[in-house]
Amino acid sequence: MLVQFSDAAPKIVFNPDGNDSGNVCIANISPAERKKRMRFGIVQFVFGAILFAALLLLDADKAWRLPLFMIFAAGGSSIFQALDKT
Repeated sequence: MLVQFSDAAPKIVFNPDGNDSGNVCIANISPAERKKRMRFGIVQFVFGAILFAALLLLDADKAWRLPLFMIFAAGGSSIFQALDKT
């Protein structure tokens, strides 16, 4: 059995004219929504830092720090979404 491969596969071109660079990432959220996500992310980080400091000052068990992951993950996700415009 003979199998041949060819270069006839279509190429993906973002800007077929080639006169300047094409936009790969098109924003799908409004600037107001990006501002809300950025604000939410910053508030989550500040809130998480305050809780972390309180847990350290109260000398709480280390297991109580585990839920802070969800707070920091929500804040980080919101900031990345705002910066990537998605």
